[in-house]
Amino acid sequence: VQLQASGGGSVQAGDSLRLSCLASGRTMTINSMAWFRRVPGKEREFIAQVNWSRGGTNVTDSVKGRFTVSRDKAKNTGYLQMNNLTPGDTAVYYCAAGGVRSSMFPRNERWYGFWGRGTQVTVSS
Repeated sequence: VQLQASGGGSVQAGDSLRLSCLASGRTMTINSMAWFRRVPGKEREFIAQVNWSRGGTNVTDSVKGRFTVSRDKAKNTGYLQMNNLTPGDTAVYYCAAGGVRSSMFPRNERWYGFWGRGTQVTVSS
């Protein structure tokens, strides 16, 4: 499976962005797609996950109410809608895909075997 993330950019606080993650290859093996982010000097952190077949979601508390994760199976694409962005959301955002264990343990990055290259999101005040 190959993942290509897009949609990052530089915005002002309060703006919105929608990240997309296009999957290709053996997409039938995807059980879960997730978004993580990394701030320089910090560990990569879990943001949100969507179950590929059922559509159920998990969103970390720090962005709940502002970020929404979804997927369009017909387009082999996952999305992260980010609203009311703050400077604290500045990071490189990664999409990841995994098998069954990623749905069982969605917040643990070790279960995601496929990663996109990351897309930069910069929010200025």
